[in-house]
Amino acid sequence: MIDFNASKAIYVQMADRLCDEILSGRYQENDRIPSVREYAVMLEVNTNTAVKAYELLAREKIVYNKRGLGYFVSPGAKEQILASRRKAFLDVTLPEVFRQMRLLGLDMDCLNEEWKHSTVMNDNKWNQDGTDS
Repeated sequence: MIDFNASKAIYVQMADRLCDEILSGRYQENDRIPSVREYAVMLEVNTNTAVKAYELLAREKIVYNKRGLGYFVSPGAKEQILASRRKAFLDVTLPEVFRQMRLLGLDMDCLNEEWKHSTVMNDNKWNQDGTDS
């Protein structure tokens, strides 16, 4: 089960998680993803919530449905997710980070040091347990 955030609908968070799994390489183009029921059980949510997540991804052309076979990752899905998330990061997240940095008196040197520290910590974690988180 994942911890769901109250600020975003659960089905959207589920769709985001599937997108994360596509980005990480767990699912490649034309790979079958878990069925709606499998994913609902895995995340301990109502099947109707999972249906909404899959429908959202299908509308966005991230996945496609083969009747009787399930859902599959659409060709180009990874690139589409990357483009969408990069745009959201640059248009929404980064301006807020910069605003907070100005308020807190932080500069780019501080940010660069934190980036280096984070990269080293993530590299060490990867080397210790074979994961990237």
